[in-house]
Amino acid sequence: QGIFVLGLPYALLHSGYSGLFLIILAAALCCYTGKILIACLYEENEDGQLVRVRDTYEDIANACCKKLSPRLGGIVVNVTQVMELIMTCILYLVVSGNLLSHSFPYVPMTEKTWSVIAFVTLLPCIFIKTLKIVSKLSQLCSLVHFIIILIVMTYCLTQIHQWSWAKFRLSIEFEDFLVSVGVIIFSYTSQIFLPTLEGNMKNPGEFRCMLNWTHFFACVLKTTFALTAFLTWGEETKEVITDNLPSFLQTLVNFCLLTKALLSYPLPFFAATEIVYACISRGNHSNYRSPLFALSVRGSFLLLTLLMAMFIPHFALLMGLTGSVTGAAMTFLLPSLFHLKLKWKKLSFLEKCADISVFILGFLCSFAGIVCSIKGLLEVFG
Repeated sequence: QGIFVLGLPYALLHSGYSGLFLIILAAALCCYTGKILIACLYEENEDGQLVRVRDTYEDIANACCKKLSPRLGGIVVNVTQVMELIMTCILYLVVSGNLLSHSFPYVPMTEKTWSVIAFVTLLPCIFIKTLKIVSKLSQLCSLVHFIIILIVMTYCLTQIHQWSWAKFRLSIEFEDFLVSVGVIIFSYTSQIFLPTLEGNMKNPGEFRCMLNWTHFFACVLKTTFALTAFLTWGEETKEVITDNLPSFLQTLVNFCLLTKALLSYPLPFFAATEIVYACISRGNHSNYRSPLFALSVRGSFLLLTLLMAMFIPHFALLMGLTGSVTGAAMTFLLPSLFHLKLKWKKLSFLEKCADISVFILGFLCSFAGIVCSIKGLLEVFG
């Protein structure tokens, strides 16, 4: 449950009752594609037993594209992964600037300036070499996130006397609806971490059961949070729901969110730079293995996230675009495509239909979401 769950009430504002259905449907589809992705890691041996022959998303992609090019699939997956991770970092900077500007409304500074200040506090990230430090920061994130959700939900429940189902839209704008689809998809994306997670489980045989329960609880939490927040504020629901809180709570929650955003940044940043550094330094190029070069890669990526955050300071639109591009690809398109490619002869007719349906649905959502998100961004800048 990341910080982007805060955009779900805004998604409901533009999708109405269909948004609730989408949150449930996205959970079911993401759970399914997670299972078929892990199935691609295994092959049957001579005795008919399943053996894990692949370790990563990249390995699966390479196996599917080995006839065209041994490393083509891995390159596509790595590019998509880096895009999603970098977009996540950019969103953390955008959120940080938004939170600081709302916490200090009397200070004559723009959101972009606040984002630069947040960026300065993240400069030590270029010196992170292992996940040990990142894991400690992530533990603090979990605690802060629990506090935030508890505060927002408690306040919404105190306003239950103002709730009205009439606030939900029966008719929706098609373009706004598609942006909401991207937001909802992005809040569920976890496929890039699943191969590593399954490989490190004490009992990998329980992976499917674990996936069912985690997606079920994620769906319940997302639906409950989005619904209570939207029923509380209705048409006044803002892109980041904490902006709707009264001032005495907003400052407290904004500081918690700022802390969470800054502590969350190192994980996707570290993962993205490691992928790029590994790709560049692959082989015997000693010049690309120096600590100075690794430092340059991390510094360049850090600067890139700041520049992107400065140019696209719109949380929901950027999240919708990211969900439509990388989220849909990693969550729907690639898992279903890889599963069909590697397991075609062993799949039943219904399983083939399911995979093809998921692929078509993911493609349509991705294409339409990209068009509408870009159009929305162009209108904002226009």
